[in-house]
Amino acid sequence: MSTPNITLNQINTLPRAEAAALLTGLYEHSDWIAEQALDARPFASAASLKHAMVKVLGKAGRAPQLALVRAHPELAGKAMVAQNLTAESTHEQSKAGLTDCTPEEFAHIQQLNASYNAKFGFPFILAVRGPRGAGLSRQQIISTFERRLYNHADYELAECLRNIHRIVEIRLNDKLGYQPELGHEVWDWHEWLTQFSDVGDALTVTYLTDAHLKCARTIELGMKACGFDDVRIDAVGNVVGVYKSAAKNAKTLMTGSHYDTVRNGGKYDGRLGIFVPMACVRELARAGQRLPFNLEVVAFAEEEGQRYKATFLGSGALVGDFNADWLDQHDAEGVPMRQAMKRAGLNLHDIPKLTRNAAEYVGFVEVHIEQGPVLNELDIPLGVVTSINGSVRFVGEVVGMASHAGTTPMDRRRDAATAVAELALYVEKRAAQQPNLVGTLGMLTVPNGSINVVPGRCQFSLDLRATTDVQRDSLMHDVVAELKAICERRGVHHTLEETMRASAAPSDAKLQTLWEQAVQSLGVPVFHLPSGAGHDAMKLHEVMPQAMLFVRGQNAGISHNPLESTTSDDMQLAIDAFMHLLHNTVA
Repeated sequence: MSTPNITLNQINTLPRAEAAALLTGLYEHSDWIAEQALDARPFASAASLKHAMVKVLGKAGRAPQLALVRAHPELAGKAMVAQNLTAESTHEQSKAGLTDCTPEEFAHIQQLNASYNAKFGFPFILAVRGPRGAGLSRQQIISTFERRLYNHADYELAECLRNIHRIVEIRLNDKLGYQPELGHEVWDWHEWLTQFSDVGDALTVTYLTDAHLKCARTIELGMKACGFDDVRIDAVGNVVGVYKSAAKNAKTLMTGSHYDTVRNGGKYDGRLGIFVPMACVRELARAGQRLPFNLEVVAFAEEEGQRYKATFLGSGALVGDFNADWLDQHDAEGVPMRQAMKRAGLNLHDIPKLTRNAAEYVGFVEVHIEQGPVLNELDIPLGVVTSINGSVRFVGEVVGMASHAGTTPMDRRRDAATAVAELALYVEKRAAQQPNLVGTLGMLTVPNGSINVVPGRCQFSLDLRATTDVQRDSLMHDVVAELKAICERRGVHHTLEETMRASAAPSDAKLQTLWEQAVQSLGVPVFHLPSGAGHDAMKLHEVMPQAMLFVRGQNAGISHNPLESTTSDDMQLAIDAFMHLLHNTVA
């Protein structure tokens, strides 16, 4: 016989002892956390209760936190074999298939448990029911176990606590009989889109490849199924869906993000900002509701600039910033962009027609995974973006003299690679001198390099970012001057080509307030942060007001990486926040 579900009203109104009794078993052998969280009653939502428990543990200090971690059983450990697990742990480990390990898997996990405990002094904790709550596979569990063995001890303790909070979130959902249904669906939509990739063993979707075109077609069909009134793929490959207002001459609120990816990228970067509003439109259409403005959702075709040096191509076309010179760029295979667009059936002559009249728009809003560690470390699901950092990108090359590695004395070398290495160290040091400055040499290549040859050429990329254009330009000036000085001193020469410059984009006060109100309505903290990453919103910012909402990422918020992840619970909160914004926006 199943246990009846509890309600938030019971938690809020019952005497403290009775309410605490309803929350037993959330934290393994540590009911004091939920009990102390009751001091924050009444809770506006389950998310509010979850965060109250996070705060209790955060304030408790290291010793109680370690005690909590050590109260958990090892995965597939002695307690499981002896059937001494709590009912909750038994259910979770069983759901992940740990009770069905092969002898080889079981032996490997036992060795991992021993190694982990020897290194850290506490058991490995993982929310084995995963980001969707349906359970990780045994291979996913083992791979995560192996990866986390290399973490620093302090980081790993924090990661264990974050996983404990995720375990508690799922357990509380079970007690409440709650499922983030729309969050689950949007999570599944992301999984479905990952079937299309330029390469088989990693998610890579670059502009106008077969995988890219299949993604566009899938999103197009998805928008039609969700109930958009007008859906089309435009002249640069953007997928555009419009949910029309019942009002005549209504203005339009634009939203969306990109569906291309970096090479070997993540599932949610960009795509979350497409699927969240799509889910909202579907719910509005099912309810027969119309907004006082048109809602235009744009899945931007190219934001990353991976196949061609054409960052923000899709959103740039909407603000009249499509550079015709891009058409003559060649990709790594020698295919001109012009040819790729024609092959895709795009009409180049229609590109100028894509420019939007900003006077017809309320503004632009974008939902995006954070792509950073801040929300993850604070255990806060959503963040309101205050501004997007300004950035500038270059590709460069240093040319020296290739020579024999054994016969060329160290003081006679004209080593191109060490010159670039010296520049990388300078960028690291200079960017660290001020808050919110970052600099990256992300690509370093020695063409035709050999183990016994002093590098004669070294190609590199340079990415500089700051919260203001003044800070960005100061950083850029110093880095370029240092590159010149390095090359002169080492007897090498260089070329440097600027490939992208984007101004800092502060959020519009009114739209930012709407996001703040939406987050507050969910009962979770309203947290503000800048965006260090560039987004399509910064292009739309050139012609209309914009504001963004960040969604917490897992795995330290890593992005541009296959480990990029978020949960269906956090997706649900993003959907709820977006729906709140839609119902409170004034056209």
